[in-house]
Amino acid sequence: MTLEPIRLPANQPPQFYRGGDAIAALRGASPDKKFGPEDWVASATTMFGQETNGLTRLPDGAWLRDAVEANANGWLGAKHVEALGTSTGLLVKLLDAGQRLPVHFHPDDTFAKRHFDSHFGKTEAWIVVGTHGDDPRVYPGFKETLSKATVSEWTREQDVPSMLGALNSIPVSPGDTVYIPAGLPHAIGEGVFVVELQQPTDFSLTIEWRDFLASPEKGHLGLGFDTAIEALDTSGWDAERLGTIIKRTAGDNASTVDLLAGGSERFFRAEQLRTDEKTTLSLDPSFAVLVVLDGEGTLRTEHGGEHALAKGDTYVVPFDAGQTELSGTATVIRCRPPAPEERHG
Repeated sequence: MTLEPIRLPANQPPQFYRGGDAIAALRGASPDKKFGPEDWVASATTMFGQETNGLTRLPDGAWLRDAVEANANGWLGAKHVEALGTSTGLLVKLLDAGQRLPVHFHPDDTFAKRHFDSHFGKTEAWIVVGTHGDDPRVYPGFKETLSKATVSEWTREQDVPSMLGALNSIPVSPGDTVYIPAGLPHAIGEGVFVVELQQPTDFSLTIEWRDFLASPEKGHLGLGFDTAIEALDTSGWDAERLGTIIKRTAGDNASTVDLLAGGSERFFRAEQLRTDEKTTLSLDPSFAVLVVLDGEGTLRTEHGGEHALAKGDTYVVPFDAGQTELSGTATVIRCRPPAPEERHG
């Protein structure tokens, strides 16, 4: 029996920060329903140190993670399995920052393998799909090269003004995307709503822990900050270098827009798809996560399946669905793991 796309309800594990109104608005939830700031879509990843929090449950009651492991070729395709095993290779979130997030960073694959026994670190990317408030911003990378000793001192003292002041401060609007390589220090500002793509882990090393986390241990994940900071990129990111990770796509009216900066395709892929009465898009077989930003449409599969799409819907699409066709008047973000031939290391 072939697999078909599955519409997924919200999946919102508890978080330490405020937000969620933009997720509720996108999904058309009633105002009295409390939405958290993160919605983990088609997740086979747990929160750090937890057994099931974060995992997506399918309508039949099974965890998506278990379903994929039981039929990896059907869900992911044989070439993906050969390159990445039975991991989906991808975690997608809707993230609505109701307050500025703390300054933090993520380990690369090598560090994660050594310290967390994981094949994956946590490179990520943000697709800005909404903003609110007077001055929505993101904070990617240090403006000037710093010593690790300086950052260690700020961390010990919890000198937040110095930490935040050292970061680039970039105004954003819908259509902007930011690729965050592992190691890059960063924060997302209040009022920024993103579709976030990540490697499938929950390794966040948080140097600004006070007022956010219960203890410093939760900031360094048990490693100690001296060890954690070994994974931190303390090099300077000037405007030219930032230009290699930031894209402004709002003015691109093509039916298919490649959203992320070059280099990110080794970790994940993201496209914006737009259909209208005259445009039908044909999509190649692939494991994918769909987030419908606006409009409505129909996703037809190679095997005759028809699935209605509407604003706020999230779908997981298995490789087994084959060649699919998107029609209607919809704007959809399609998130995918790296092509098997792109997967590094």
